[in-house]
Amino acid sequence: MLLPSVIFLLTLLLVIWQPRGLSIGTSAVVGALAALAAGVVSFDDVLAVTAIVWDATLAFIGIILLSMVLDEIGFFEWAAVKMARLSRGSGHLMFLNILLLGALVAAFFANDGAALILTPILLAKMKYLKMDGKAIFAFLMAGGFIGDSASNPLVISNLTNIVTAGYFGIGFVEYMRAMFLPNLLAIAASIAVLWLFFRKSIPARIDTDLLPEAATVIRNMRMFRISWWFLGLLTAGYFIGDRFDLPVSLFALGGALLFLAIAARHKAAKPLMTIRRAPWQVVWFSIGLYIVVFGLKNGGLTDEIAGWLAALKPHGEALYIVGTGFLAAFLSSVMNNMPTVMIMDIAIDQVGDTYLAYANILGCNLGPKMTPIGSLATLLWLHVLAKKGVAIGWGEYMKVGLIVTPPVLLVALLGLL
Repeated sequence: MLLPSVIFLLTLLLVIWQPRGLSIGTSAVVGALAALAAGVVSFDDVLAVTAIVWDATLAFIGIILLSMVLDEIGFFEWAAVKMARLSRGSGHLMFLNILLLGALVAAFFANDGAALILTPILLAKMKYLKMDGKAIFAFLMAGGFIGDSASNPLVISNLTNIVTAGYFGIGFVEYMRAMFLPNLLAIAASIAVLWLFFRKSIPARIDTDLLPEAATVIRNMRMFRISWWFLGLLTAGYFIGDRFDLPVSLFALGGALLFLAIAARHKAAKPLMTIRRAPWQVVWFSIGLYIVVFGLKNGGLTDEIAGWLAALKPHGEALYIVGTGFLAAFLSSVMNNMPTVMIMDIAIDQVGDTYLAYANILGCNLGPKMTPIGSLATLLWLHVLAKKGVAIGWGEYMKVGLIVTPPVLLVALLGLL
């Protein structure tokens, strides 16, 4: 157990700190090669990991590609301006509207899409509205939080959702039904707790007249109109795919490439440039890090966690579900939710109570908000902000995350009972 743990910790350290600009994908692959060389994992384990994560990883790439094309059209900027103007100058109503927008983006374009696409748009608009530093911090932190806390409703809303649904064979519709109430509660609790925490930093009035008209930020009106129809058809495709047991990536990545081709036809996007800018490093990150995590499984970590879960079971269903969710949340906050979701999935499979998969998802999606290293989305979010000249320290981040996350997670988990 010692050697797999050391390899995992060193790999995670490389992923977080990225020395000399080392990419997250390269760091994870280095860790995977080290695990192979040390005999911690076998080549058969590599094949097993690839079989588990290929659909999730390709689906994620598709979702991000689609988001990038929509961003080129001006879709998300239009939505941000529209929601801001609907506040009619009320700072508190704008705070609510931005959180609702973040929840919608996370649901259909994943939490990472919200981090990569929506964050820079919101930051630019807040500076345009001449908000002070306290208000900008409040809106950014709240927007970053809702991106993860509301990434539960659909299989495509989070990479952890896709991995877990694939591992346990949970269909698109089955998943959506099970997570409807927990996600609704997570959004409501997030809005309430975030507003209570930041209410003194939110300006009473904001001059929304400084913003342009929403229609003026659309860069290609024809593609903007097409996008609504396309998104509707794509959503229908997910339901059809579920009916015939087709992989999510067939529609997510296939749909994204088709939409990119349509956008290129209407001169709204440059295909090669868009594909080149896609986060391909996430492919190597997912496969590499999961191979390293398989080393922890082989070392007995999943057996240990399965024992912890089994110890909770005699104390009743409520404690069993809530305890599983908080265990997943704690592990995600200290070792990142990507490895945690697989470790917990394997442990849950060992105890045989697959309904705990939903508690695991909630814990892995919300728990990471307690620390800056908890999720890939948060790391991307912090990286985007740093490039824009906004540095948020670990202490600042955790002061919010450690207070806001536990009550929201508890409310969401209660929705599973």
